[in-house]
Amino acid sequence: MTTIADLREVPYWKIVLLGQSAVSSAHQGVERKELTMDAQDAQDALDGQDAQDTARRLRAISDELSDRFYERDDVVRTLVVTLMAGQHSLVLGPPGTAKSEMARELTGRIAGAAYWEILLSKFTAPTRMFGPIDVAALARGEYRQVYDGRATTAHVAFIDEIFKCSTAALNETLGYLNERIYHPENGGEPIRCPLIGAITASNELPDGEDSAAIYDRLLVRIEVGYLEDPSNFAALVRSAVSRPVAPTRTTIELAALRHAVTETVPAVDVPDVIVDAVCTLRAALRRKELVASDRRWRQAVGLLQASAYLDGRPAVAETDLSVLTHVLWNSPAERPTVEREVLQLINPDAKEALELADTIEELETQLDAMAGQSREALSEWVIKNAHNKLAMAGKRLEKLREEAAGAGRSTAAIDRIAGRQRAVRARVLTEALGVDASMVQAAQL
Repeated sequence: MTTIADLREVPYWKIVLLGQSAVSSAHQGVERKELTMDAQDAQDALDGQDAQDTARRLRAISDELSDRFYERDDVVRTLVVTLMAGQHSLVLGPPGTAKSEMARELTGRIAGAAYWEILLSKFTAPTRMFGPIDVAALARGEYRQVYDGRATTAHVAFIDEIFKCSTAALNETLGYLNERIYHPENGGEPIRCPLIGAITASNELPDGEDSAAIYDRLLVRIEVGYLEDPSNFAALVRSAVSRPVAPTRTTIELAALRHAVTETVPAVDVPDVIVDAVCTLRAALRRKELVASDRRWRQAVGLLQASAYLDGRPAVAETDLSVLTHVLWNSPAERPTVEREVLQLINPDAKEALELADTIEELETQLDAMAGQSREALSEWVIKNAHNKLAMAGKRLEKLREEAAGAGRSTAAIDRIAGRQRAVRARVLTEALGVDASMVQAAQL
């Protein structure tokens, strides 16, 4: 007979696998309970390791995409956070700003996931999105649809020109995004769709009630524009003629992503101090007559949890609130106000950073107004006005960033302002002083 003393000599993993079949009947129940608890602890530790590996892979994916797409660091991170929260995002910007390519590159990193994409128009039929009629079955007198390869079977989706959704497909698209269901054409039972999240894109804002209903379902709204920094633009042009180098390509398994979205992210703690901060932000925005729905605020909590998880933290911190700058506005004109309120909430140095942002914006406006003037006039403006202000702004922003990072505060907003400073400085050097863009890029490295 195998005794408890014997079991103590057996490696732990064998105890977990073999159980306690040979212990004496007097101790059998107690031993089973202890071993079950030990096995559960081991499983919890394993789950924790898996969660850390998933977060690490997602950070690597975010870094790789940020390196590939110039001036898109915040965009890429926000798209990843949105997907981890199981929500939908809108990338809003003019044609040719890599909206589609970013979405495909991100969704293509999910191994084992069914991917679906479509370019909508006012004439897109619901069956083209969710499943065409099975012609062979129809010939036999059966009315059914083919769902393979359509939205109904997709884990991740990319929907381009989302606001051109046809009136016929509107209700099904709303149900698909909001409830993850599709109602078959034959009126059968609703189909549960495995969609984790959708990335949508548009060149324009919604212009009617129908498209506005879809707009409301997109929790995260991200603006993108053409490259601002001339040195980044020079690098983009150079990449078109240089020999492509195979990029590092980190992937994540679908099962790991699903577990993170459904189990790990919702388990991230939201301390009372964060709840108080969200309430303070809501009150500040209402004073500015910016009102978001209760549903939007509640869903935003998941984004905060996903942001903390992506950074490898067990609880939401004030630094995660920066993601709300992409949630709480309806028109792009409202975004700067939201960003200011969020920044002031999470960073005591916000006032100075925002004043520097205003200075940078004013200098760029002056540069635009001087277009067509002589090189002498532009050089004089740079020497007397722009150079010193931009240099001082850059140094001060660097200092503010160091202080914020040292105190564990978010640097996302300061990083965006610093990016604007570098872009305007590069424009001044290239457009006003005639410095070659390649030289500007080399100087910034």
